[in-house]
Amino acid sequence: MSIKSSIFREYDIRGIYKKELNEQSVKLIGYYLGQKIGGDKVVSIGYDARSHSPILRDYLTSGLNAAGCTVLDMGMVATPVNYFSNYQSIKSLIINPQSSILNPDASPDASVMITGSHNPSEYNGFKMTVDKSPFFGSDIYALGDEIIANQDRVIPDNTKKLDIDVKTPYINYMVEQFSHLKNFPKKIVIDAGNGVADTVITDIFDALNFNYTGLYLEPDGTFPNHHPDPSVEKNLVDVKAALEKEGDIAFAYDGDADRIAVLTHKHNIKGDQMALLYTMKMENPTVIGEVKCSQVMYDELARRGAKAIMYKTGHSNLKVKMKETGADLACEVSGHIFFKHRYFGYDDAIYATLRMLELIHDGIDLDAELDALPRVFSTEELKVETTEEEKFLIIDKVKELLKNPSSDFPAIVDIIDIDGVRINFEKGWGLVRASNTTPVLVTRFESTDEALAKEYELKVNALIQKAKSLL
Repeated sequence: MSIKSSIFREYDIRGIYKKELNEQSVKLIGYYLGQKIGGDKVVSIGYDARSHSPILRDYLTSGLNAAGCTVLDMGMVATPVNYFSNYQSIKSLIINPQSSILNPDASPDASVMITGSHNPSEYNGFKMTVDKSPFFGSDIYALGDEIIANQDRVIPDNTKKLDIDVKTPYINYMVEQFSHLKNFPKKIVIDAGNGVADTVITDIFDALNFNYTGLYLEPDGTFPNHHPDPSVEKNLVDVKAALEKEGDIAFAYDGDADRIAVLTHKHNIKGDQMALLYTMKMENPTVIGEVKCSQVMYDELARRGAKAIMYKTGHSNLKVKMKETGADLACEVSGHIFFKHRYFGYDDAIYATLRMLELIHDGIDLDAELDALPRVFSTEELKVETTEEEKFLIIDKVKELLKNPSSDFPAIVDIIDIDGVRINFEKGWGLVRASNTTPVLVTRFESTDEALAKEYELKVNALIQKAKSLL
């Protein structure tokens, strides 16, 4: 069975278990990733709730061992717990103190999280961190090229690994950092969506004596209650009902707990709105947003004296940009929130939960703050079906057509092309970008006028169709 190049994506490696991620492909991923990291390196591995995740862990371990790496196994964890391992000494994580390791005072050289995130249960994937930075983009594509060129290489079974405990130090860290929230009086509702958020979250809540109700806490990779994607409204029906009945604030998580939804009785708070709330307690912050973020966020941050930077969508892109700029916070509309302010600079929905509760504890009225923002009409992310082969070609063609738009096209103020095309109009904007993870174009539209938002959507969609017809 030949290995498909399509599993090697911009931010991670992702595919269908057995069909694309199988013994052959995953052992080779482990081996060639280990080669790139370098021999004698230490790699920590964690995995999500999918039934095939431990199987892929064993294949990956065999590959890493063949490359000369030492493998640390943290078991089933949330993605942010996996990231957390990169900032701890190895000796603080190892369960068996007798284990011999070359440099126990150092942190792991790399980590791999085996997760399909919010994708259907047959999917899985790998999110990789090397030397505390995301392994992504050209590095992943080069890794894929090397694997495909050597796909007949045989990697022997070798599942030798050291068991580590990252959950306990993570829980202890959160309880210590947020000890001032102990006995928080509000009623909290959480929906883990049968993902891995509750490998740690209720331990933290119990230690802080929070009053909470939990929905679908049990990790179950078949996701029997609803799909674990909190950016989709239909997946929030149960948590909204529980909030209405018995809560003051609610949170929902994706399958690997690096994305969050925050719900009040009035608002489903999007990631760009969360950024405005979180920065209320930061002094002159630098904030990075993606191209899908509302103009309200950028304008409001500038009004407050913060530095706002627009950048590409994608958790790896934003983490790298944060490091480059020294930013305090980054956000994606979908609920990835990255804190460097008082934290490590990666996306962690559990940490984001505690920071949101801290705002309420400090007297910030979330609804009142959001109601005071300028009113705009925004669409959700709207997807246009296409193919992997055509999606970037369509974007290029759209850029070309925008140089000479038709006479009935809305007046263009300027165009931002760092990630697809964000067209700024006089009273709003429209976005077209190619998804890096699926064969779709993602569009979004916003205006201070509801009718104009609809017009922008219609005109840009007509432009997309024209671009498709010219291919």
